[in-house]
Amino acid sequence: MTNKFNHVAVLMGGWSAERDVSLRSGAACAGALEQAGYRVTQIDVDRDIAEKLAALRPDACFNALHGKGGEDGCIQGILETLRIPYTHSGVLASALAMDKARAKVAFKAAGVPVAEGIVASPAEAARAHLMPPPYVIKPVTEGSSVGVFIVREDHAHPPQELTRADWSFGDVLVERYVGGRELTCAVMGDKALGVIEILPAEGIAFYDYEAKYAKGGSRHILPAQISPEIYEFIQKLALDAHNALGCRGVSRADFRLDDRASGTGELVCLEVNTQPGMTATSLVPDLAAHAGLTFGELVRWIVEDASCERSV
Repeated sequence: MTNKFNHVAVLMGGWSAERDVSLRSGAACAGALEQAGYRVTQIDVDRDIAEKLAALRPDACFNALHGKGGEDGCIQGILETLRIPYTHSGVLASALAMDKARAKVAFKAAGVPVAEGIVASPAEAARAHLMPPPYVIKPVTEGSSVGVFIVREDHAHPPQELTRADWSFGDVLVERYVGGRELTCAVMGDKALGVIEILPAEGIAFYDYEAKYAKGGSRHILPAQISPEIYEFIQKLALDAHNALGCRGVSRADFRLDDRASGTGELVCLEVNTQPGMTATSLVPDLAAHAGLTFGELVRWIVEDASCERSV
């Protein structure tokens, strides 16, 4: 099969809190693209990225950036201006998905269930409980569970880490905690892939940064051991959430399902990741493999889907 593009620049690193994960995602994807016959240039993205790309003029960019600057519409805007085809979602969908509070508004309008939440400054969230525990505090515009706290019933006050001088994550979303299973489903183009249940390793409280990216930090159960009806419903909701934001290429939606014996039975969507991790411990490669795609085939599909004007 002939490749549509010849020279592909893999954008990785950047300056967000997810820099290390991005470097690993980018290196894995660059290796797969080289094996598929592309000429690959790896770029550790800095503030001069527009100048570098204008000089390099690759045929396409594989966006392996995570977090601010790379997943929030900024790099997408640069690539649109330079008219360099790029992977994943466009400017609007990326910016909307990165803002968890605004994304939830879009989900609700599309009929995708979400947990109630309040946006607050770190100082407000640290001063007193803004809702009855248990609840979750998470930065509004970060990913990979960076800066996330679970405030349980026995916590007399909110986490005081929010008042530290080095808190750099901005405003937070205080969101009702939903117990039960952690589930995720990827969308590839216009089709939902399988559903994974994620179980953090023993000693890890929840699916945090360590569980996501440390070897042995979590177990992926694929397919998730849930009823066929709920499994299919999650696939539908993942596709609905993807479309509600206007996502393109590959995305991944995260869910909580409270099917405990004493639970409420509710299912909520937590967020959509427009540029999911592509490391050895990442979820989307597992989901693609379950659908019969090798890692190389997945990466090639993503880059061959690259284009400009991805928000229209």
